[in-house]
Amino acid sequence: MVRCCKVIAPPNIPPEIADWFASRGWRVRRHQAEMLAASDAGKHAMLVADTGAGKTLAGFLPTLAAFCPSRLAGKKAPQGLHTLYVSPLKALAHDVQRNLVVPVEEMGLDLRIETRSGDTPSDRKRRQRSRPPNVLLTTPESLSLLLSFPDSLDLFAGLRRVVVDEIHAFATQKRGDLLALTLARLQAIAPDMQRAALSATVADPEAFRAWIAPWGDLDVVEVITGEEAAEPEVEILLPIEERVPWGGHAATWSIPQLYERIRDNRTTLVFTNTRFLAEYIFQHLWDANEDNLPIGIHHGSLSKEARRKVEGAMARGELRALVATASLDLGVDWGDIDLVVQMGAPKGSSRLLQRIGRANHRLDQPSRALLVPGNRFEFLEATAAMEAVEEGKRDGEDFRPGGLDVLAQHVICCACAAPFEEAALLNEVRSCLPYAWVDEATWQRVLQFVATGGYALRAYDKFKRITRDNDGAGGGTWRLTHPEQAQRHRMNAGIILDAEMLDVRFRNGRSLGRVEERFAASLRTGDTFQFAGVNVEVESLKDMELIVRASSKAAMIPSYGGLRLPLTTHLADRVRAMLVDRTGWARFPDDVREWLEVQDWRSELPGPDNLLVESFPHGGREYTVYYTFVGWNANQSLGMLITKRMEDMGLLPGGFVANDYSLAVWGLKPVNDPRPLLSPDILTDEFIDWVQDSHLLRRAFREVAVIGGLVERQHPGRRKSGKQVTFSTDLIYDVLRKYEPDHVLIEAAWADARARMTDIGRLGDLLDSAAERMTHVVLDRVSPLAVPVMVMIGRESVPQGAQDDELLLEAESLASAAMRGDDLPDLATIAGE
Repeated sequence: MVRCCKVIAPPNIPPEIADWFASRGWRVRRHQAEMLAASDAGKHAMLVADTGAGKTLAGFLPTLAAFCPSRLAGKKAPQGLHTLYVSPLKALAHDVQRNLVVPVEEMGLDLRIETRSGDTPSDRKRRQRSRPPNVLLTTPESLSLLLSFPDSLDLFAGLRRVVVDEIHAFATQKRGDLLALTLARLQAIAPDMQRAALSATVADPEAFRAWIAPWGDLDVVEVITGEEAAEPEVEILLPIEERVPWGGHAATWSIPQLYERIRDNRTTLVFTNTRFLAEYIFQHLWDANEDNLPIGIHHGSLSKEARRKVEGAMARGELRALVATASLDLGVDWGDIDLVVQMGAPKGSSRLLQRIGRANHRLDQPSRALLVPGNRFEFLEATAAMEAVEEGKRDGEDFRPGGLDVLAQHVICCACAAPFEEAALLNEVRSCLPYAWVDEATWQRVLQFVATGGYALRAYDKFKRITRDNDGAGGGTWRLTHPEQAQRHRMNAGIILDAEMLDVRFRNGRSLGRVEERFAASLRTGDTFQFAGVNVEVESLKDMELIVRASSKAAMIPSYGGLRLPLTTHLADRVRAMLVDRTGWARFPDDVREWLEVQDWRSELPGPDNLLVESFPHGGREYTVYYTFVGWNANQSLGMLITKRMEDMGLLPGGFVANDYSLAVWGLKPVNDPRPLLSPDILTDEFIDWVQDSHLLRRAFREVAVIGGLVERQHPGRRKSGKQVTFSTDLIYDVLRKYEPDHVLIEAAWADARARMTDIGRLGDLLDSAAERMTHVVLDRVSPLAVPVMVMIGRESVPQGAQDDELLLEAESLASAAMRGDDLPDLATIAGE
């Protein structure tokens, strides 16, 4: 007789949980048992485990164990709120609730689980405060609002655990600042509270360990790594008997092949990097859908009802394909996805790994992914990302100091709950990593801002939100100036601000269309750009309208290109290394290898240790191309600064165009020496002038003014329009710039303008070393490596994707000039054969 071996659960696992795993034919994985062991030892935990490894269940195991009768030993189950689960997405919280209820019911645990978000009915929210569930699933913003109620001190007094899911998605951003402050508040209310953070794609666990740890005490945080998953199967799709395209981003060439893959699989998830591309690819797939397969679309601009409908259909297995953006990066647990497709470059290995993990969602089965590059640089980037995933290399954003606008919002939140003693709250604030830097002077500035609006606004009663009772020990006690301040805070608190679109129109009122405010804010009066097929010159930006006039001048600045995911430094460095690794070119398609070989012959290649700058004439203009690899946002900012400096130097710039890898600037005079254009002082001279002359600082100020509570979006019974908010913040901005230029929100706006809007950190790193490692090559024609950026000149006003066919002829013309000529020997000679 053959006996089946019983799977032995780790000794610390309660039998109720062990039996449930066994009934499913599963075993308790090492990292799950270690999460419970860390909790039993009274430690916080940071779990890094691959998608499909049961991370969420691992985070909840200590909670489930606390309600197991075998551990209670006859005692009553914990009452009140025991565990908080915080995720970046409302949809993720709802999905976790659905998946958590099943094991709780099957284990027979006396445990109530609910969600709380902006969509939760108000009567349920009130009931949750008076009769809370044992486990509450929420978002950082909803949790902060919950802390603003006076009864929150009682509500959270018995809190035992906080589980932060997908921590990599927001810890380095302002939402992470808010959550860090919230955790510090909860720790003060419930000193024995344990923290647990979960992620599949953290590149630097030690940095996140410090973020999780109160007071940065690493000894109290266990870093737990998950069991290794099956290696993902990743391939790059290439054109059949055709060349990898020179330009374009939509990769529409792949639609016939992509449709065949969809037909061959049960369910395919197709990721794009922008909402426009999601719509564009979806339409192309639908046009190719001769079998009338059920194909859906999902992105953040769709209504909540439309997204829920698609999510439901996907969960029920009713869709053969779903085209989506980052709205599903942190995805719902759909185990039946056979294939994940990444359209265009992935922009980061961690992002790619996150998306690949949507397939199968099981640890012991390989996830299958298909990368579809839109052009040759994207092919290199896709190759770099694929190899990084194979090597287990991850990337991510660096931590930065916490925002003062978020700190101001937290101060008023605390005051809404109860009067606070300023020294005690400062001590609490300093206990979290983003705000460990706050000194007494900065703290007093923040308090005075919340109390009066600042020196220049102190005469206005509407800005007086808190008042100090006394000047006793610890600096006094602060309380709300009026109870209505609590209602105003709860109506307006939050970190996520809707992206505004601006109308572009002529002075006579004729409208040309709409552009993202981020692009419009970078413009100054007199700047020219192409929009709707017309060259226009900026006259003013006022009240959410960009006023322009038709211009005979050439368009200097490329037009609106939509939101773009940033290219990570890690992936950029890998691409640069690939470019100079000639022995590795053999793994590339013939046309890509030929592209690099001719570039190497004609010019040079940009590697990790050199900054290549090429100058050449083309079409009656003088071009200079900078191969920076710092991402589109930083290159766009650099283009603005370089053209301004060229004007000052009399070099008659005509314009620029940027992509993630390079920046092309043209004018009427050749640039004989690009070093003066890349000197670090450009960030102290031209940068400050540009930011102040454009509307970048005004835009940044509006965001921090709303987050900091200086300007309110909502009042009882009505909501301010974007135009009204802009009008209010512009008036205040002008006052502060004139009378209080060191105001705490001006400082916060400058921090945002430098870091988030212009990516000045990457620019600074580039410029600091430019002089030492620059290689300037003067050519008589366009180089092969310049073709992908050159082909975009004059085309960025066409929506990305729709331009691909139009680019083809221009690309072939440029490529002909770059790749052919009497000076070139045969390719075998170039390749060194």
